[in-house]
Amino acid sequence: MQPAEDSTPKPESSRIIRYPRPDEKAAQTAGPLTTDQLSKALLKADDLVSVKITSRENLCGTWFLAGDLGFIFGERGLGKTWLSLDMAECLSDGRPCGPWPITTSRRVLYVDGEMPLDGIRDRHHALKQADSPLTILNHERLFHETGAVLNLTSKDAQDAVLELCEQKQIEVIILDNLSCLFSGMKENEADAWEMVLPWLLNLRRRKIAVVIIAHSGRSGQNMRGTSRREDAAFWVIRLDSVPEQDRNGDGARFISRFTKARQGTAEEIEPLTWHYKPDGAKVRPTFSRRESIELFKEWVRQGLTSCKDIAEEMGVTKGAVSKMAKRGERDGWLQIKGREYVLTHP
Repeated sequence: MQPAEDSTPKPESSRIIRYPRPDEKAAQTAGPLTTDQLSKALLKADDLVSVKITSRENLCGTWFLAGDLGFIFGERGLGKTWLSLDMAECLSDGRPCGPWPITTSRRVLYVDGEMPLDGIRDRHHALKQADSPLTILNHERLFHETGAVLNLTSKDAQDAVLELCEQKQIEVIILDNLSCLFSGMKENEADAWEMVLPWLLNLRRRKIAVVIIAHSGRSGQNMRGTSRREDAAFWVIRLDSVPEQDRNGDGARFISRFTKARQGTAEEIEPLTWHYKPDGAKVRPTFSRRESIELFKEWVRQGLTSCKDIAEEMGVTKGAVSKMAKRGERDGWLQIKGREYVLTHP
């Protein structure tokens, strides 16, 4: 049965560019892959210049493109949902998210697998700037309305979400969060990710971008579970807590850092400090650029004195920390005493 046509008004400026979708049922009954099929897809490398290839559109800045798989991870209670929901609101409205330009309204589906319905309602109301075209699928409402539970390790659930995305012409789907929406999957086993990866690649082929919200591991430096998840990702953002002296004031405060970025300008993937500050019934997001050298200086001020410890906190190499230390020594505000760093004027 063909999906019902969506009657929801579409933003005139929004364009959906996808590869033609083959008949999946026919493909499933067509038998094993043949040499003839492979031959039809072959290209000489030099012919790539003349082949018509549809460029992927920028969704958010230059680092988030149509069809991307991205991750946002961090410790519990740090602000992952604030940032991801804010990004969803901005993509839906076609307005910038922090310093990242968004120029076109997109059809976004925010799948909430953890918060109560009134919680996601309150956060949406606090962040929204006007009537929003954002679509939300909340686990609690799904259960109350249908008795169903959304578990995206199930192929039936994956197929249902894919069909929903195509019916509603969704361009971005944000999954909050991995632990709640992918039940029964052994997080530390790389092979377990095979239950999900084919579905994510299926979404990518249709130019549907996916953002997955996840928790960090015990160290806080990496995503919890197998690192294989990051292999197919175009970008990964880690959220860290701010140094102690920056924690004044209400609301969520955190630092965002790209630990992986296949695309994007150097300026756009620099660390940022975010503050989601309550203002009456609203929450006002603000950001500031966090230069690496200033962040290095702050960690030394907070008591970290070794290259290894600072590198782990900043999510950079020890070589990068060593270069910053030498710059600080040259500029006169840092002393290098053996393997320890000391500020000359705290």
